[in-house]
Amino acid sequence: MSDEPGNEGYDEWLDALASGEGYALVSPGGHGSLPPRRVCPETGSTELSREPLPDRGTIETYTTIHVASPTFGGETPYVTAIADFGVVRLTGLCRGIDDPEVGTRVTADVEDVGGERLVVFRQG
Repeated sequence: MSDEPGNEGYDEWLDALASGEGYALVSPGGHGSLPPRRVCPETGSTELSREPLPDRGTIETYTTIHVASPTFGGETPYVTAIADFGVVRLTGLCRGIDDPEVGTRVTADVEDVGGERLVVFRQG
């Protein structure tokens, strides 16, 4: 067994999101979270069910990055946003959204950026 931190659960969630089957882990109280969560952060419940994410979310906030880490150096400037997808909020990179605004409707997908799989939003 490795002592290295892993992405167990999160990688599977990215696979599901990429195939159009994104989901949230929802507690009996209706609080949502994302894998690898095993306990509801609001209630402490371990009874989490997989609930499908809506097809579209809404940008709640965003920022344009002009100076980035080496991994994203070739991407600048780029926009990262937080979008509301029902019981969860997702953070991702905006792709093909020329002028993002709060309230812009988006779909979520997965893209390889600098060797890492990341959540991306497209207008939709």
